[in-house]
Amino acid sequence: MKRWWRPEVHARRRPFLSARDRIKRALRVLFEGQGFTEVETACLQVSPGNQTHLHAFATTLVGTDLFRQPLYLHTSPEFACKKLLAAGESKIFTFAPVFRNRERGALHHPEFTMLEWYRANEAYETLIADCAAVLATAADAADSSAFTHRGVACDPRVDPERLTVAEAFARFAGIDLLACVTATTTDRDRFAAEASKAGMSVPVDSTFSDIFSRVMVERIEPRLGHGRATILMEYPMTEAALAQPKAADHRVAERFELYVSGVEVANGFGELRDALVQRWRFEAEMEEKERIYGEHYPIDEDFLAALAYMPPASGVALGLDRLVMLATGASRIEDVMWTPVEIGGD
Repeated sequence: MKRWWRPEVHARRRPFLSARDRIKRALRVLFEGQGFTEVETACLQVSPGNQTHLHAFATTLVGTDLFRQPLYLHTSPEFACKKLLAAGESKIFTFAPVFRNRERGALHHPEFTMLEWYRANEAYETLIADCAAVLATAADAADSSAFTHRGVACDPRVDPERLTVAEAFARFAGIDLLACVTATTTDRDRFAAEASKAGMSVPVDSTFSDIFSRVMVERIEPRLGHGRATILMEYPMTEAALAQPKAADHRVAERFELYVSGVEVANGFGELRDALVQRWRFEAEMEEKERIYGEHYPIDEDFLAALAYMPPASGVALGLDRLVMLATGASRIEDVMWTPVEIGGD
């Protein structure tokens, strides 16, 4: 984009930024009215997160004794928030600046704002109602009758549709997803055959997760959140590293994503509390990251220790900037950021 600080550029963006502030204030009122406490989480962390395809910004802490310790800018405040739950907090929310490398585009920015909230001792289905309230609150604050993106409209005041991932794969791709997974394993070859039969290109070196992501991006996501928001729920366990299994079907996890006008806005979990399982998942993710990218991130041992103290809990991470984009009709994420990151010849 042109330099955001030029007066003519700022004047064009000013209505979006004003709406951003109104939405943020309204969301604070929403959460505080339900007894939530707003918290602030440190951006510098021992581990930025342990997901294969998330890339962090690395830095070094130099002590007064000149001892050097590698640290990272967090990709999410999740680890810190769960430590606060372990410490005794029960209902918390935060507007956290987060940082993700290798991300830049109409919907992606290297630094953005994550609204995260957590409820201790409440089922993750409660978070679905929270998401509906967040959409309606943002619409009221922005005086918006419909959220839009690339010509796709969505009514933010209508209750979201609930759709399982398996239902979405069957409806939009003709793939029997659950026939390819068990509680502990996946059948990559059968899944590849199903995807090929559906007319998709499947490289020979693609993993189950690679195929899953391709189907999601090409066949599923563009069809979600039309007319009303979609809650896409019950992800396979392999695609939910921080979520606990669904009690009635251990093939899938207590994970959902919120889609509006074809855009993924939020990610919710019934939080996993088994430190041994969590460690195994992190190690598997980092092995895959090393294989693909030749790098890996450390595991936050303090986070794993805190899981023993954390009560049953559910949490959501929502991209505030994307929410503002949808509520205002802005076409690019930079339009709704007060001071977007300038790179090279932007």
